Amino acid sequence: MRTLDGRYRLDGRIGVGGMSEVWRGHDQVLDRPVAVKLISPGRDDQDGLVDRIRAEARSAARLVHPNVASVHDFGTCSTWPGRPAPYIVMELAEGETLAVHLRNGPLYWQIAVRVCAEVAAALAAAHGEGIVHRDVKPANVMLTPSGVKVLDFGIAIAAGALDPMPTGMVLGTPAYLAPEQLDEAPATPAADMYALGVLLYYSLTGRLPYQATTASELLDVRRCQPPEPLPDIAGLPPEVAELCHSCLADDPERRPTSLVAALLLAEAVDARVYVPMTIPTPRRQAPISAWTERAAAQATEAVAFRGAAEG
Repeated sequence: MRTLDGRYRLDGRIGVGGMSEVWRGHDQVLDRPVAVKLISPGRDDQDGLVDRIRAEARSAARLVHPNVASVHDFGTCSTWPGRPAPYIVMELAEGETLAVHLRNGPLYWQIAVRVCAEVAAALAAAHGEGIVHRDVKPANVMLTPSGVKVLDFGIAIAAGALDPMPTGMVLGTPAYLAPEQLDEAPATPAADMYALGVLLYYSLTGRLPYQATTASELLDVRRCQPPEPLPDIAGLPPEVAELCHSCLADDPERRPTSLVAALLLAEAVDARVYVPMTIPTPRRQAPISAWTERAAAQATEAVAFRGAAEG
């Protein structure tokens, strides 16, 4: 058992990644459970790493949304002499990840669409703040009794910013990376929308929209072949299938925004999602179909109604 800064008690490790590990902890000052993400100290440019993680924690802390796991605090701890390791204290989301649920096969389409509607709503909140998640995948989607929580904005970055990683290294999970990310283009909200399309496809079918058995084979297939179309799914509204197809477009300009996706998916299952009160100026986008315009109009009406209701 360890305690960070005399405040955060680490009770047990609950996850390990390539550059970090997540612990179940307890905030002894506020007497509440928390999740603590410890970042590997690395060997070089330690000051740069701490500054980058601090900036990312500040960005994520701005996000206040029911489908986003909140960030509470940031600090550093000494793991080796002269090598402080940054850590981020977050809301502890109780439940199981979408990845765990998908081990048993695809979800019922109504559940899959509802989950992805809430993920899209979380992304709309982030995109409204100029933040791109960059690692939307089943392991970062927690299903809790109160709904979906999108986890781990640990590699989030400002929209349009160049990746601070060394040339040739791209952060993220290969199957969910947009084509432009593979070419190391600046991060944009459209990259998250590609990942949402893969997430929706996987949730509906239990497999990726590409046939590959290894990460290298997957990258090769991604560069040479378009994603496979969704198979017929009984009862699935055609506008959901079209949204999934549009999210997987190679051209970022052809992908719908997170706001439109959240509202359309929620409408398909008669659910409600929380969307930002202000709608950012839309980027140029090729027309998809009439339902896109309808969803955008409904977004405007929903925001206007909420603004009037709140005075």
